Amino acid sequence: MPALRTVRHYLSLSALALFISGCGATHQGTTGNPAIEHASLQQKTVPFTRLPSQRYTPAEWPQALEARVLLPTTSGAERRPAALVVHGGGWRNRGPDDMESIAEQLAQQGYVTVNVEHRFAPEYRFPAQLHDLQLAMAWIHANSDEWNIDTHRIVGVGFSSGAHLVSLLALAGEEGPLAEPYGGEHTRLAAVLAGGLPSDLLKFNDGRLVVDFIGGTRAEKNAAYRLASPARQITPAAPPFFLFHGSWDRLVPVDHATDFYQALQDNNIESELYLQRFRGHFASFLLRGSAIDAGIAFLNRQVMH
Repeated sequence: MPALRTVRHYLSLSALALFISGCGATHQGTTGNPAIEHASLQQKTVPFTRLPSQRYTPAEWPQALEARVLLPTTSGAERRPAALVVHGGGWRNRGPDDMESIAEQLAQQGYVTVNVEHRFAPEYRFPAQLHDLQLAMAWIHANSDEWNIDTHRIVGVGFSSGAHLVSLLALAGEEGPLAEPYGGEHTRLAAVLAGGLPSDLLKFNDGRLVVDFIGGTRAEKNAAYRLASPARQITPAAPPFFLFHGSWDRLVPVDHATDFYQALQDNNIESELYLQRFRGHFASFLLRGSAIDAGIAFLNRQVMH
């Protein structure tokens, strides 16, 4: 019977998803026990209000870009942390909808969340997307009094190409080629939660996504590939990082995470690595629950006090 076969099909898929989600992870940290083991995740969630989407770029910017802001309902006048949230999509598509549930989780933990759009390749190439995030940070600072944000406690959260962009933002520094002309002190992040991070663009073959993002092959644009690779920008001044990654990821192989984590260790940067067993790139995002919980616990340890 077709109906019975359909039911069995979906039951099989559900069982597979449950099996994969229950297979656990390898979780390690540079400071001993991971933050999630110290109850750093607040058990009592905070209600929040959702502001209408609003433009964060100035009128003269090449493209109008919007941000979705969630404001936790917290008592008193105490300043609270914020989170800049950036979606994936190979630098060329998707949007803030993908990150909305993560933004809501962050808001429920007390973060003002700013879930942003950015310009897309190939029409706009690196470093255009980084410039968008630098302007988003300036916009957050400009609204910090109205939204009661502690600008020293802004974190970055992203997946895939979004993880790449927030990581690059975090490592760009206040001076130098990645900071010009829109960077500076206002772009400083207190910590980063990055999933499926493409940390070193020189590790990829000359596939369409990266070539369109950079505007040429590795041979043609070698300096730009190096500059656009977060793994090649790590210094002892880097903020703390939480990384999660699927061990079966073929789109962004797992060594992007493990090598990046080792480089953070080499520079004495507090960090955690959460490897999701038996998951590829997209499954690591779709079945991300425990990874995000652990990542937010890590962020809480850095900025909640």
